[in-house]
Amino acid sequence: MTDLPLAPVDRIMRKAGASRVSEDAAKAMADELYQYCMELGFEAAKLAEHAGRKTVTPEDVKLAARV
Repeated sequence: MTDLPLAPVDRIMRKAGASRVSEDAAKAMADELYQYCMELGFEAAKLAEHAGRKTVTPEDVKLAARV
């Protein structure tokens, strides 16, 4: 279970081409997005730490997304 609001998730899915999105589908997508973001955030934090910084930068996030 995540804390992500379902309305933005629904909008993302509709922008991706879905004409209708069930509440269960939006919840499943929110769960997957949360898990992906947690992993991405962990990797970005590791990159910042490796660079000797405490602050995660946009570059860290972009690099982490490529890993």
